[in-house]
Amino acid sequence: MLRTTLVAGALAASLLAPTAAARAEAGGDTIPVITDEYGRTLTLRGWNLTDKTNSGDAALSGITEKHIRDMRAKGFNLARLVVLWDDLEPRPGQYSQGYLRKIGRVLDWAEKYDVKVLIDAHQDVFGPAFGSRGIPAWATRTDGLPFTPNPDDWFSQYFEPAVQRAFTHLYEDEDLQRAQARMWRVLADRFKDHPAVIGYDLINEPMGELREGEDLATAARRIERDQLTPMYNRIADAVRSVDRSHWIFVEPTPIVGEGVPTGLGRIDDPKIVYAPHFYNSGMEAGTDYDPAARWLENYEEAVTLYPKEYKVPVVVGEWGPLNNSLPNMNRFYREAMASLGRYSSGWAGWAWCYGGGYCAVDAAGAFRVNKELTAEPYAEAVAGTVRSTTYDPGAGVYRLSYDSAGRRGPRVTELSLPPGDWRVTARGGALVLRKSPGRAWVLAAPGARVTVTVTRG
Repeated sequence: MLRTTLVAGALAASLLAPTAAARAEAGGDTIPVITDEYGRTLTLRGWNLTDKTNSGDAALSGITEKHIRDMRAKGFNLARLVVLWDDLEPRPGQYSQGYLRKIGRVLDWAEKYDVKVLIDAHQDVFGPAFGSRGIPAWATRTDGLPFTPNPDDWFSQYFEPAVQRAFTHLYEDEDLQRAQARMWRVLADRFKDHPAVIGYDLINEPMGELREGEDLATAARRIERDQLTPMYNRIADAVRSVDRSHWIFVEPTPIVGEGVPTGLGRIDDPKIVYAPHFYNSGMEAGTDYDPAARWLENYEEAVTLYPKEYKVPVVVGEWGPLNNSLPNMNRFYREAMASLGRYSSGWAGWAWCYGGGYCAVDAAGAFRVNKELTAEPYAEAVAGTVRSTTYDPGAGVYRLSYDSAGRRGPRVTELSLPPGDWRVTARGGALVLRKSPGRAWVLAAPGARVTVTVTRG
C-alpha cells in the first residue's frame, strides 16, 4: 500500500480531529467546496475507468490494478468508475453478486493506492435494447416507436423516437421508478462502508423526449426541471435509507456543453454535488479548439449558475476532446485547466486507458500529447479555508494560501505532486512533511495564515 508507514504519518493522523474546518462561504456568488469527514477542503482530479465491452462473467475485466496504480503515480486521486445497471440487474430483482464483488475489487485497489472512487451509473443511448450499455432491456419501453442505428454518429441516436420514449417511461412509470431506486439502494448498501467511496453519480448524461415545437435548449430545461429533478430526489431518498454520509452527484443533460444553463431544481439533500460534463460539440466531431468562439467563457458562465443558486459544489464528471493533437489543443488544455480551477472542486477526464482516441496515455503508459498538462501540483485536502490557489505551468510554480483551522479543527494539508522533482516550502507557522515522491503534508499551527509554494526543480 502507498499509505505512509512513517512516524510522521501517525502524528498527522492523530491531528486529524473529526471536527469541521472552516468552509468556503456559501453566501453571494461563492460556490461551496467538497469536504472530507474531517472538514478539510478537497480537490478531486482524476479519470474515468470504464469497461463497456465486457459483460456477464467477464464484466469489468478490462479494468485492472495497473489502471489505478498508474493514475496515482501520475498524481491523480479520483476514479469515476463506470457501473452498468444491465450487468448489476440482468433480470428484474436479481442482482449479480459476482458483479458486486468485481466492483468491490476495484474499490479495494483504489483504497490501496489512496484513490477516491465516484460510482457512476452509466448509460449511453439508454442501453442494450439499442446496442449500447446501461439501462437493462427489461426496463426499456418504446411503445413500438422506431429506432435506426447510426454507429457513425452515436449521439444522434438519442434523438431516435424509441430512445426518447424509453427515457420518458424511465422517468414516469412508477414500477421503473421503484426499480431504479432499488438498484441504487443495493449499490449504496453494499459499498457505504468502503473507505475508497467518495459518492454516487446517479445517472450518466440523462436525456429525454422532445415535444413538438421545442428546440433542444427548451426541451433540455423542461426535462431537467420536470423529470430529472424529481428522479434525483427519489433516488437520493433511496440512497439515504442506507447511506447517510456520502456525496450524491447529479448531472444535467449534455446540452449544458453548448453553454445552456440547466433547468434542474433543488435536490433536497445536504450533500449534493453538481456534476456537469464539459464537452464541445465541434471538438467532439474532431475539430480544433477555436479561442475566438469563446466557448470556454460561455460554458463557465452558464455552468456556474446552478451551484451559485443552490449552494452546491461542482465536480466535472467528464471532459477531454477527441483529437488532442490539433494545433490549438495545447492552448485549450491550459485554458481549460485554469477555468476548471476557478469554479470546481475537481474533475474526471475521459478516460484512463492505454491507446488512442480519448485515452489519457499510450500503450506504454506515457501521456498522449498535451494531456500531460492535466498533471499539476494541487492540494488534495486543505485543513482550513482556502484563500487562493494559482499554478503557472510555464514556470512550474504552484501557490496555495489558506487560513488554517482553529484549535479544534484538523491540522494536516495534503499535496499531490506529479512526476518530477518538486520543492515544497511553507510560511506562516507551518511545517512541510514529505510523505512520498508524489505526496507532501503540511502541518500548520491553529489559526495561521499559511502560504505553500511548490516549485518544479
